[in-house]
Amino acid sequence: QVRMVESGGGSVQAGGSLRLSCKDSRRTSEPYSMGWFRQVVGGGREAVAAIHSDGRQMYSGSAKGRFTISRDPATYTMSLQMENLQPDDTAMYYCAATGYILWVPLSASYYTSWGQGTQVTVSS
Repeated sequence: QVRMVESGGGSVQAGGSLRLSCKDSRRTSEPYSMGWFRQVVGGGREAVAAIHSDGRQMYSGSAKGRFTISRDPATYTMSLQMENLQPDDTAMYYCAATGYILWVPLSASYYTSWGQGTQVTVSS
């Protein structure tokens, strides 16, 4: 059973915006984090942003000031609003979730559930 499903990827020109969403089918009262990661072909999985179930957020350097992560506990949905996209942002974007955790990790090694990914392509 697929637990996490991303949506909202696509193609935009440089300077444009996209909003990614991730629906999590897990129901838990434990503290946990969710995050967005991206990966280019031949590259490693890079953290973009993460958010804890208590609302605390963390951003990578490349995302800070341009991307905003949010979550809606009522719908178990996490979103990533991306502004001023640049060609370097082109990648497959994945959402992920941890198990029980009290902080907001940006390392992929803490995340145990992953979505299938959604492609973001930014042209110059």
